[in-house]
Amino acid sequence: MPLWDYGSLSRSKNFRGFFQYKMRELQMREFQLGYGVHTVRSHGASLARAHMHDWLILLLLVVIEFILYLTPPFYRYVGKDMMTDLKYPLLDNTVPVWTVPIYAVLLPVVIFLLVYFRRRDIYDLHHAILGLLFSILVTAVITDAIKNAVGRPRPDFFWRCFPDGKDVYDQLGNVICNGEESVIREGHKSFPSGHTSWSFAGLGFLSLYLSGKLQAFDREGHVAKLCIVFLPLLAASLVAISRVDDYWHHWQDVFAGGLLEASFAGLVVATFCYLQFFPPPYHPQGWGPYAYFRELEESGAYSQAAATVNPLNAEPLDSHVESKEDDNDGFLGLHLARDSAMPLEDVESGRR
Repeated sequence: MPLWDYGSLSRSKNFRGFFQYKMRELQMREFQLGYGVHTVRSHGASLARAHMHDWLILLLLVVIEFILYLTPPFYRYVGKDMMTDLKYPLLDNTVPVWTVPIYAVLLPVVIFLLVYFRRRDIYDLHHAILGLLFSILVTAVITDAIKNAVGRPRPDFFWRCFPDGKDVYDQLGNVICNGEESVIREGHKSFPSGHTSWSFAGLGFLSLYLSGKLQAFDREGHVAKLCIVFLPLLAASLVAISRVDDYWHHWQDVFAGGLLEASFAGLVVATFCYLQFFPPPYHPQGWGPYAYFRELEESGAYSQAAATVNPLNAEPLDSHVESKEDDNDGFLGLHLARDSAMPLEDVESGRR
């Protein structure tokens, strides 16, 4: 006797397809009637109260980051024999510091707002902004704390320490700098790269957000979605490369900032912050925040959808499902509701 009953398995697949179709139909109806629409006016105040402590901790992180920025770094011993790797020219930043918040914070927020105007879901907007800010600030605190503790000289440290080109050393062989104090202090903040970690924290979060909204991992093989998802990561990588080209960082600093710091304090922190509010991008419900589905459950939306299907009477519905499968790509126009059915492992067992 075969292990699988293929007739039963076929019926369970048809049932799942029919259930998913009914869920999309229900979401479209909710959008038209206003039931699944959560705006700033309707839910903004209650959402802000519910996350008041999160915003307070965010402000605390801002204070900590400000203190770390003002704290002088460790002035590491720099001898004459070390100057060989520290005599690179003192150049301006290809990517100025003031542009980092623009592309790492403001750009993602603009995209979040565009999605909000399309979806009218304050949960998505609030959680995306909160997660992004936490990703940026946690990364910034970790990065600057390590910068101050390590105090590694930048590749252009010689010209920061001796603007006139005349090097002077004490009896122990350590440098006696005669340059501007603020320039010298900045010269001891090479490891790790702040530009790199900030870029991967903000743009990495944006990449996760886009992959969820576009359903890049829906198993339908649309590689164009992955190209969009990779664009923010490419931009962050180019910023990292510019830090080496400008001689503001050793290649090890950028490697640590991109793969260790941005992998630990950037991409990993961004991933943890994202998963606090959103399902994984490969999840069928990865297009929306947890709070959105929780609100639908509390309003009885899913129970209404489940009531439309009786699993005991599920029959093959190939023609019905196939005719409806491509009618609607989700009311967001971003493939946001193609696979939004709840897990049905128990129904799909297919075993005798």
